[in-house]
Amino acid sequence: MQGCLGALDGTYIDVRVKAEDRARHRTRKGSIAVNVLSVCDRDMRFIYVLVGWEGSAADSRVLRDAITRPTGLKIPRGNYYLVYGRYSNGEGFLSPYRGVCYHLKE
Repeated sequence: MQGCLGALDGTYIDVRVKAEDRARHRTRKGSIAVNVLSVCDRDMRFIYVLVGWEGSAADSRVLRDAITRPTGLKIPRGNYYLVYGRYSNGEGFLSPYRGVCYHLKE
């Protein structure tokens, strides 16, 4: 896969926060968590991790923050990262086609 730098995805990590902060950290499934974006290179080594967004933050918002930070995630022109289906295709990001089942047993 020419130009593929690796893959990225987000995950939630459960946390304990003050009662007044729980609403911001509540995920769509109801747990109290932070949203973490992690990026691996093609050798499965972590090369970038962004921690700290509250659980209610959308994945696209966290990714936008990562690529707009001065020391954030950089994607050389003509290259891309594979992303999970929650992310949309765009310059530097390639997500699977919606509605296509991958990894089917033959």
